[in-house]
Amino acid sequence: MKIELTNRTAIVTGSTAGIGLSIASGLAAAGAQVTITGRTRQRVDEAIATITKAVPHAKLSGVAGDLGTSKGAQELIDAVPETDILVNNLGIFEPKAFFDIPDEDWLRFFEVNVLSGIRLARHYAPGMAKRGWGRIQFLSSESGVQIPAEMVHYGTTKTAQLAVSRGLAESLAGTGVTVNAILPGPTRSEGVGDFFAKIAAEKGISQAEVERDFIATHRPTSLIQRLATVEEVANLSVYLASDQASATTGAAVRVDGGVVRSII
Repeated sequence: MKIELTNRTAIVTGSTAGIGLSIASGLAAAGAQVTITGRTRQRVDEAIATITKAVPHAKLSGVAGDLGTSKGAQELIDAVPETDILVNNLGIFEPKAFFDIPDEDWLRFFEVNVLSGIRLARHYAPGMAKRGWGRIQFLSSESGVQIPAEMVHYGTTKTAQLAVSRGLAESLAGTGVTVNAILPGPTRSEGVGDFFAKIAAEKGISQAEVERDFIATHRPTSLIQRLATVEEVANLSVYLASDQASATTGAAVRVDGGVVRSII
């Protein structure tokens, strides 16, 4: 299977590092013209340089801003009025006990993890439908199916993304636009790596040991018994953005290493 996205345009939110950066790189390698987004111009430029080094023929542009706000979303829309592929990857996480999560954190997580994608999909989807082709993705998580006790607010927003994704797919039935949610499991992204590195330093053990302990203690149902790589998640995203995935829509597609104990 050769995925060809030449003449397609794509926006990947939160794409200056981790899964988002890998997805942007994968889409660019397939020929898409990709818009990189991040909070600062420096981070956006660094991401563009990183992808260009790996994919010399990459067609890239960048928009800096806070997409967790309506102002930031509008700035992106003004800069890039249309797109064929929208990957709502932007998200935040933070381990915190339920009884220590204030209203402000709940609202911040909902705005960044859920509303950011809603705002952009609300703008870009009608144009996709009018042109008869489009791909919208929401990067959810296995935590949206199995809510982690250590970050209920995060898990709740990931469940909300599943609902939005399915509902939007229903709204776009028969238009040629597919909408899917991707459910990664524990993944060795920049944010997760930094989190584990901090724990390793505090305990005086290696990061590899911290990762093994995390899987054994918090995700014992993992069938791969390790963290996934960002490339493994990105591969699924690139496929779902392709013409070959035209019959996959309204789906919650897992790349969780088998963490979720379900046969469907």
